[in-house]
Amino acid sequence: MATAEQSAGIHEQQLDKGLKSGALGLISTTVIATASVAPAYSIAATLVFVVGAVALQAPAVAVLAFVPMLLTSIGYSELNKADPDCGTTFTWATRAFGPKTGWFGGWAIVVADVLVMASLAQVAGQYVFLLFNAEGIGTNATSGWVLLVGITWIVLMTAICYVGIEVSANFQKILLSIELIMLFVLSIVALVKVGSGTAPPGHLTPSISWLNPFHISSFSAFASGIILMVFIYWGWDTAVAVNEETKDKTRTPGLAAIFSTIILLVTYALVIFSMQAFAGVKTTGNGLGNTDNAGDVLSIQGHAIFGTTGFGPVFYHLLLLMVLSSAAASTQTTILPTARTTLSMAAYKALPKSFATVHPRFMTPTVSTIAMGVISIVVYVGLNYSSNGIGVIGDAVIAIGLYIAFYYGLTGFACAWYYRKNLTSSARNLWMQGILPVTGALILYFLGGWSVWLDYDVATENDYTMWTVPGIGWQIGGAFVIAVVSLIAGVLFFLYCRYIKPGAPFFKKQTLTRATPTLVPDE
Repeated sequence: MATAEQSAGIHEQQLDKGLKSGALGLISTTVIATASVAPAYSIAATLVFVVGAVALQAPAVAVLAFVPMLLTSIGYSELNKADPDCGTTFTWATRAFGPKTGWFGGWAIVVADVLVMASLAQVAGQYVFLLFNAEGIGTNATSGWVLLVGITWIVLMTAICYVGIEVSANFQKILLSIELIMLFVLSIVALVKVGSGTAPPGHLTPSISWLNPFHISSFSAFASGIILMVFIYWGWDTAVAVNEETKDKTRTPGLAAIFSTIILLVTYALVIFSMQAFAGVKTTGNGLGNTDNAGDVLSIQGHAIFGTTGFGPVFYHLLLLMVLSSAAASTQTTILPTARTTLSMAAYKALPKSFATVHPRFMTPTVSTIAMGVISIVVYVGLNYSSNGIGVIGDAVIAIGLYIAFYYGLTGFACAWYYRKNLTSSARNLWMQGILPVTGALILYFLGGWSVWLDYDVATENDYTMWTVPGIGWQIGGAFVIAVVSLIAGVLFFLYCRYIKPGAPFFKKQTLTRATPTLVPDE
């Protein structure tokens, strides 16, 4: 018996792009999705700022930020059932709204992934030296050695992505296991010390009131906290980007995306509760309100929680290894979806055809993978030298929020529009294909709009750096400048692909519309 979707003519014909079909199961796909978010790295990089915005209500913000992520993941799951294409937002938005909207959906994915690579490489570069007790180098963000190791890290992760999706998945299982185990151990030891009264001065007794968002001082503070938390959930969509390489491409990626968001919710709630109880929110020492700990909060807490005697140094170094493995995992799983997005864009002739090249033996994108690695290195070096390893890289991470909100939200809207003729066929379809994805999209677009203002106005103190407009003296936040420069680059590249590149069949709706199959178009 035909399903409602089939009878409505919604399912797309799936033809091969040359990727290795059936390589990943549900566990491997869920691991890739969860590892892509890099929970340890995300907490280390953002928790102090979240506490600075909402104080004791950080757990409440962590739970609430989960809501738009879950709703959006439902939209991804529903679209993937009809059209399991590795281009994800690019492909679906093109089918729903046309080539221009779809192209910029793909560009948003590329920008977000390229910008975050600088921060990941920087963290990896520093933690390699910290792991081997070279703290003089590891704590110096301006060190040329840190830059060199960061570049080497990108090269290594690019190579792993190049040689095969199965190698990537197995490597991720090891890295994610280290990460989740150490986060659990860190949290439990912290709570035990709080309960036994051996935590340092300033520790707090865990309270259910920390989950009450109405205790946040202002709506502006609430919005700032949510925006930061949305960033630390970002990345689970990698599960859907590898959909053409899973064993059940219409079902497994969507389930993995939903499962990963739930895993992240539990992990973040436990870690934030325990860290807040152990360290408190004071602005001195190991307190989570101390901005001196902003980029390395887990390392700071690790020293205090595990101590410096007995097995303490062993656990501390395992903690460093955890953050390093988290950055490694996210570096690798950032390259994976970007390469597949550009592969799909090139397959439908929205990008130069060389990006659609697939290795005959490894069955992975070749030009797309290498290009992602090379561009990431160029951007990392540029950001590092422009800020001596600190401020501008931080602003790049902040700027990512706008692009995350744009392409996640676009996917939610695309889901409802794509299935618009199917929404009234059942209550289930109305909610899962319409109301829930659109609600998630509206939340994300509101947060994205709010973040634009926060990034622009230096008075919000949301940026690490600022830019003074020549001649008129206006001061604009560095994150806003990076977001705008990335958009301008996208517009220029769009014009090249649309008008200078001969033919441009994609923009003439000759290669991808609602009616065309999921395929690599014939030359």
